Amino acid sequence: MEMKQTLWRKVCIGSALLISSNAFALTDAQLTEVENSVHQAMKSFAIPGLAVGIVNDGKVVMAKGFGVKTYGKDNPVDANTLFGIASNSKAFTAAALAILVEQGKVSWDDKVIKHIPEFELYDQSLTKQVTIRDLLSHRSGLALGAGDLMIWPDTDKSIKDILAGLKHLKPVSQFRNGYNYNNLMFVVAGEVVARASGMSWHDFIEQNIFSKVGMEGSYAAFSRIPHTNSNFATGTIEYQGQLEEFIGDYLEDFRSAGSIASNVTDMTKWMQTQMSGGKTPSGEQLFDATSQGNMWLPHIMRQPSEKALQKFRQHFKGYGLGWSLESYFGYKKVGHMGGILGMGSQVAMIPEKGVGVVLLSNQQAYPALRAIANEVFEQALGLEPQDWVVDSAKAYKESRIEKYSALGPTKPDNKKKSLSLEHYTGTLRSPWYGDVIVEKIAGEMRIDFTHTGLLKGSLLHHDGHSFVVKWDEKLLEADAYIHFKLNDSNHVESATMEWVNPEITDFSFDFHNLNLKAFPEPKN
Repeated sequence: MEMKQTLWRKVCIGSALLISSNAFALTDAQLTEVENSVHQAMKSFAIPGLAVGIVNDGKVVMAKGFGVKTYGKDNPVDANTLFGIASNSKAFTAAALAILVEQGKVSWDDKVIKHIPEFELYDQSLTKQVTIRDLLSHRSGLALGAGDLMIWPDTDKSIKDILAGLKHLKPVSQFRNGYNYNNLMFVVAGEVVARASGMSWHDFIEQNIFSKVGMEGSYAAFSRIPHTNSNFATGTIEYQGQLEEFIGDYLEDFRSAGSIASNVTDMTKWMQTQMSGGKTPSGEQLFDATSQGNMWLPHIMRQPSEKALQKFRQHFKGYGLGWSLESYFGYKKVGHMGGILGMGSQVAMIPEKGVGVVLLSNQQAYPALRAIANEVFEQALGLEPQDWVVDSAKAYKESRIEKYSALGPTKPDNKKKSLSLEHYTGTLRSPWYGDVIVEKIAGEMRIDFTHTGLLKGSLLHHDGHSFVVKWDEKLLEADAYIHFKLNDSNHVESATMEWVNPEITDFSFDFHNLNLKAFPEPKN
């Protein structure tokens, strides 16, 4: 803290604490301070590996790896180590559509059905209104994560299956009148790219964005990484106080909503392009200023928290087209977070000051990434020093203690017995997911989400006709209640599901949206 105070005084001498209209050039001492915060964050948040890229005044001033690619192994992260960037892929999908807009192949306000005639939502009037702009701004009215079980975790669903399932998802808010983060709308946006361009979303991203920006080491999906390239990170999850490796495919099934694999060398080029109005580091115009304005225009507003107002002077918060937007100490901040089981990513930029940071991590401790980004901005903008990492680590640990000390399932009052287990066996069908099979095997109740390899588990009786689902893969941290509804003949008619531990379960496990019915329909 003493070094930070000294740097602060040096920056502010003779300036009356006024921020210059030009970007501060980060000094070696300030970059060292950033690196110190990285090491501190990795220790405080138990992060095995992390990569950092910083752009300052149009130049890359840091592209560096820290720690290891795989927990417990001696394989250092470097500037070219691939990570899953997850939802930071959404900005690439928006940019792909911007390119197609400039080519005259689509318009931001085209109705989706113009390009995908079979696109259908729960409400037919809504189906006819949704535009490309709506797909990219989380304002469709669908719930947070609604339908994500069609793409998470690792399903066998095709784009045809996903499109067919959308019409069964009920909206939870008025169209264009509420922000609800939804991945499937970005999957649909990627299909618009494919239909309008005549090539897959993956090919379009690699050929029309990566190749032009100079992102030579990036791939549109994990499966596209060459077998000869072993320079990629694997995920890590902190479970019951211990780190455990979690191997995944970087959200392959999320497609245009989150499947890109990249590194900080390439992502700094992406930030340079963004902060240069669409001009790539080689001087090629990827998209123009009008497109940039559309992507960075708030299309839906959100309510800033009182905490953010006090801590960051956040007076507005919204979402553009593939980008989160907010005010930050008087500046417009553009960025996005990305999350995978065992990985986290963040891109954050202050375009007015020409400073941006990308952070890629093989541990999902998101507050650590935010703390490091805040440290970068503190140094670059000349803000008053704060112990970002220390404060975030303290809050993070307190939050984890609170969340994990209250783990369920709850203990029911006057617990009721179940019927014999055979009464609950059979096939349950969700109109948008498909079949979920409950069966008794060797005296144990088992559940099988037939389209999802990781969603296999055991049913433990909880109360009456309710059971707790314990997944075979414990690192999912997605225990769920399943409540069976029986008819007068004690045959299962339907079932509902809900999270046992909503504070820790990822929202993409949207069990509560399944609307499970017995198949075939039981007879009384």
